[in-house]
Amino acid sequence: MHVHPQLRELELRFADTLAIVGVHSPKFAAEADPRNLKQAVLRHGIKHPVVSDPHHAVWGSYAVSAWPTAVLVGPDGAYLGQHSGEFEAADMAHIIFQIEREYDARGLLNPQPLPMRPECAGEPLGALCFPGKVLADPASDRLFIADSGHNRIVVADMGGRVHAVIGSGEAGLLDGSASDARFTWPQGMALQDDLLFVADTGNHAVRRVDLTSGTVQRIAGTGRRSRQHRRGGPGLATALASPWDLALDGETLYIAMAGTHQLWALDMAVGDLRRLVGTGREALDDGSLDRCGLAQPSGLALLDGRLYFADSESSAIRVADLTADRVATLVGQGLFEFGDRDGQWTSSLLQHPLAVAASADAVYVADTYNNKVKVLDLHARSVRALAGSGDAHLRDGQGTDACFWEPGGLSLAGRRLYVADTNNHAIRWVDAATGEVGTVAVDAA
Repeated sequence: MHVHPQLRELELRFADTLAIVGVHSPKFAAEADPRNLKQAVLRHGIKHPVVSDPHHAVWGSYAVSAWPTAVLVGPDGAYLGQHSGEFEAADMAHIIFQIEREYDARGLLNPQPLPMRPECAGEPLGALCFPGKVLADPASDRLFIADSGHNRIVVADMGGRVHAVIGSGEAGLLDGSASDARFTWPQGMALQDDLLFVADTGNHAVRRVDLTSGTVQRIAGTGRRSRQHRRGGPGLATALASPWDLALDGETLYIAMAGTHQLWALDMAVGDLRRLVGTGREALDDGSLDRCGLAQPSGLALLDGRLYFADSESSAIRVADLTADRVATLVGQGLFEFGDRDGQWTSSLLQHPLAVAASADAVYVADTYNNKVKVLDLHARSVRALAGSGDAHLRDGQGTDACFWEPGGLSLAGRRLYVADTNNHAIRWVDAATGEVGTVAVDAA
C-alpha cells in the first residue's frame, strides 16, 4: 500500500517511457486465488497490469527475497538492478531519468502504451464499495460505515437507512464540511458522544467528525507517511503510517499503526502522540509493551484495560495488558504460520485476521482470508468458527452455511455482531449466540 502511491507518481512523470508491471507473488494461500487478486486490484485502484505469480516463478527468476521489491528492466530486456523495501518516488525518479536518457540516445524507447485492457468491476457495486470497518452504536441507533472504496463515512440507522454521508467521495486530505471534506481509504472508527474519530488510512492521519455540525478536522498526522519508528510528538506535527483502527478510553485514543507495526496513543486533552506498544520491528515477540514485536496490527478492541488486537501479518490475535505492561499472544505461531484450524489456542491457526471485537467471555475475530467469523473463548482457551463456510460468496444462513468474502471489520452491539464484508460490498450481522447471519440493506447514498 505504501508503494502504490509512489508507483502512480512515477507512472505520471514518465508516462511515455516507463511501463509498470506488478507481480503478485503471494504470501498467504488466499492471495493465490485469482478472484481475490482481482478484488485487490480493484480495491486499490491499480491501473497497470498485474502478473499472477502463485508459485513464485517470477519471484525466483529475479532472486527476490522480500516484499516489496522493485526490479528495473531496460527496453532491450536487460536487467538493470533492483531495490528491496519501500522507496520514495523522487529517489527512484532520479535513477529512471538516467536510464531514460541513455536508452533515448540509443533510439530504443517506444512511447506507445502497453496494449492492455484494464480490469473492471463488472456489476454496479451499489451503495457501498469495499467497506473496511463498521461501528455500531445501539444507544443512538446508528451504524457508522467506513465506505473505504468511496473515500467516505456513511451514517445509517441499524436497519441500514442512510441519514448522512461524511466526505465528498473524492480521495484527498481536506477538512471542512461533510460535503466538502475528503478522505482516502478510511478504516477504523471510535465514537465519543457526537464526535466520531476516523483512521484516515490512506492519508496517514486521524480525523475528527463533529456529527452535530458535520465538520471534519485533522487531529493527528501530517498527511505524509512516517518513515521512522518514532516515539511520538505533537499530534499535528507527527507523521503516522497507515493507522488502521481506533479504540477510545476517555481522552486517550488508541491507534493500530499498521505501517510501523506498533500501537500508539493520542492524548486528546493535550494533543500529544506517543508510541505505546512495539519496537517497530515486524515480529511475533511477546514481552513488555515497549520491547515486543508486532506485525501490522489492523484491528483493535479495548476491554477492562486490555487492548485486544488482530496482528494481521502473523495471523495472530494478541492482547496488550496496559496495567501489567505485557503483551501476550492468544492465537498465532509466527509470520509464516497460518491456516484454518479450530481447537485450543496453542494449536489453532488463522489466516490474516483484520478485526476483533471483545466481550467479557470472548474475542470475536474477522478471520479475513478464511472468509469466516470466529470466536475465541477466553475461559476454555479455544477457537471455533461462529459463521462462514470459508467459500468466498455472499449468502445468509445459519452459522457455517453462510458465506463472507474477506470480512475486514467487526463491531459488537449486545448479542449482535456487525461485519464489514469487504469484498461483498456489504454490511452483515451475526447473532453471537446462534451464529445466524443476515445482511443489512444499506440504502443507496
